[in-house]
Amino acid sequence: MKVFRGLPNAQARAPCALTIGNFDGVHVGHQALLARVRTAADSLGLEAAVMTFEPHPREFFAERAGDLSKAPPRIANLRDKMQSLSDAGADRVIVEHFSAHFSALTPQEFTEKVLVDGLHVKWLMVGDDFCYGARRAGNVAMLHEAGRHYGFHVETLPTVMNNSQRISSSAVRAALAAGDFVHAEQLLGHPYAMSGHVIHGQKLGRTLGFPTLNLRVAHRPALAGIFIVQVHGLAAQPLPAVASLGVRPTVDDGGRVLLEVHLFDFAQSCYGKLVRVEFLEKLRDEEKYADLPTLTDAITRDADAARAYFARRGGAITATDRI
Repeated sequence: MKVFRGLPNAQARAPCALTIGNFDGVHVGHQALLARVRTAADSLGLEAAVMTFEPHPREFFAERAGDLSKAPPRIANLRDKMQSLSDAGADRVIVEHFSAHFSALTPQEFTEKVLVDGLHVKWLMVGDDFCYGARRAGNVAMLHEAGRHYGFHVETLPTVMNNSQRISSSAVRAALAAGDFVHAEQLLGHPYAMSGHVIHGQKLGRTLGFPTLNLRVAHRPALAGIFIVQVHGLAAQPLPAVASLGVRPTVDDGGRVLLEVHLFDFAQSCYGKLVRVEFLEKLRDEEKYADLPTLTDAITRDADAARAYFARRGGAITATDRI
């Protein structure tokens, strides 16, 4: 899969079947849409393309308004999103920088500069509530009209449902915030996980008797707290662990979000390695403790609870266990 930061240059452009969206989490609804794009691309002899945005448009407008609480928390980082889009069959992904200039494009300018000239769209699929252009002035009806004028076909995908619930990124965020990983897996079509490269931390966990591997989290995540997890990428099978995801209120008041993972009975160096942390169960919310001994006691209880969880299941959860 080819990834472009912004529109491809003239030499890299190719006629494509395209879909557009934020695709946070690439949930089951997104996957249905992407499958249709893949089918259309194959039948028409086109490349299957996805346009997505960085930052999320709502993050951009929240920052401009000075109120980041209005921005949705992220389900997935950009790396995980790219992997999910590749798994769904995308040939190329255009990561468009969402800026003041881009947000000011009129629907007509977006059609001409982005869809027609920039991407050579021949077939386009969007959700049935899709809006585009400055102040979200463009709608699906206008897109159909533009397609007739410029010679590209437009299709819409009806809302995908899970029982009586609309499958959406908002529903995934709600499930993750509640620690309901069973429901999140139903909406995503796979267990929830976060990936990243292991970085150096403050080594405080080591002094407390609980060394951790640390992953930087660039955006506000859709969940926070203490979790039972397992780690992929360090051994043939996933490794059992307990993790903290949040701002570490007892030891750090800088507000930086970090994923800290304590692997059980594992002593190898992991710095720089790419790992995937799969979330299995939430133990509790983050808390601020009066001192380090109290924090250590809490970590001990969390680790004991996680060890008991894996003991009941005979170890880490494999794909075979899920069948």
